[in-house]
Amino acid sequence: MTDSPLTTSPVHDDPEYAANLRRATLASSLGSALEYFDFALYGLSTALIFNVLFFPQGDPGMATVLAFATFGVGFLARPFGGLFFGVLGDRLGRKWVLVVTILLMGGASTAIGLLPTYEAIGFWAPVILVVLRLLQGFGAGAEQAGATVLMAEYAPVKRRGFFSALPFIGIQAGTLLAALVFSVIALLPEDQLLSWGWRVPFLASFALILLALFIRMRLRETPTFVELEKHDQIADRPIRDIFTHGLPGVIVGIGLRMAENGGSYMFQTLGLAFFVSVLGPSADKSLLTWGVTIGSLIGVFSVPFAGHLSDRFGRRTIYRAGAVFMLVYTFPAWWLLSLGNHAIAIAVIAIGIGFAVATMLGPQCAMLPEMFGNRHRYLGVAMAREISAVLAGGLAGVLGSYIISVSGGDWVLLATYMATLALITTASTFLVPETLRRDLTRTDDAIKVSRNEGGDGVYATTVSIKAVGL
Repeated sequence: MTDSPLTTSPVHDDPEYAANLRRATLASSLGSALEYFDFALYGLSTALIFNVLFFPQGDPGMATVLAFATFGVGFLARPFGGLFFGVLGDRLGRKWVLVVTILLMGGASTAIGLLPTYEAIGFWAPVILVVLRLLQGFGAGAEQAGATVLMAEYAPVKRRGFFSALPFIGIQAGTLLAALVFSVIALLPEDQLLSWGWRVPFLASFALILLALFIRMRLRETPTFVELEKHDQIADRPIRDIFTHGLPGVIVGIGLRMAENGGSYMFQTLGLAFFVSVLGPSADKSLLTWGVTIGSLIGVFSVPFAGHLSDRFGRRTIYRAGAVFMLVYTFPAWWLLSLGNHAIAIAVIAIGIGFAVATMLGPQCAMLPEMFGNRHRYLGVAMAREISAVLAGGLAGVLGSYIISVSGGDWVLLATYMATLALITTASTFLVPETLRRDLTRTDDAIKVSRNEGGDGVYATTVSIKAVGL
């Protein structure tokens, strides 16, 4: 099989290609920023605001559990959104799906800022909150997968890890912005914070929607999808393709995401709730959010750097290093959080987000698209990302807050939970062949067939899963 021109290198000095690459980076980054701004903001609000405003206060501990359940509901909707929009992305193209998802996701987030509280409308307040959270999750279910696929298919082959990771600066920027905004509004007197202050950042997300929409409308379709259209290879039934050919890739992709996604949400939201349970009313909530802020700021640099390292040393090597780091870090981290020291807690959360999570996220940006064939890549990435988001991120808040409630804040149980996620991801890195510089115009999946033509990282020899480490 001869390599397509897309396997070697795009025309780097072509002005049209350079302009499209810039647009793709901006379009992906803004979508990622909006998604994670909303999700991080929702997560921070869950532990400190929604549990008070949208649920009866007879049992504060149960109100917190219920609030985290609404956080988890958004994750339940994500696989359905990924399935629905993933099929459209593989049949109609990447661009228009990303236009629709940004409107759906951002519109639901803005509407949350207009929602009446439990005191105003009673039972209907949490019901409407759940509906909006479902819509938010349904749109987000294809947003990040689309951004991942878009950049991987646009990026120069030899620097695909670095370029694919650039939009994921949007993840860190969105999380950073949410933490900064929340840190500021948390300084308000409690009555103002609970009456109107919390609404401001949700309403302000509307500006991000307009900017992202403007850029995405000017974006051209990716070169690899154009290649599919040119050769009349677009899948009529992407779902059938996934279940007949792509299922191993989806399963391994889920495993790869367990520590990255679950660890991220545990540090961002559960770490905050746990620390508050340790100190009680004396916990400085506005101060503690600086752990997320600093960790996200570190991630702005560490995510693309990890992607760059994966271009040099391989996706699996860097990914595995991040998973092992989280595994080693887990028990000391939760023990340190249990000490109830604000400065130590800030450092623990910052390191967890900025280094442990970011080291896995960097290579993941290119690795997941490289694992799937061109005919069902969008759907494959969406399924791997969003099913894992339910199993890892969605359960983290609900199960973790339940553990805190019934165990009286036992840090060992929380650490064991995170260590389990890290072990699953570490094991999963042995189940996937190296995907570095894989030809994205190929229609077969890397999990079954890989190619190896020597030291340049381009593949040519068929291998089985046994041959890569089992």
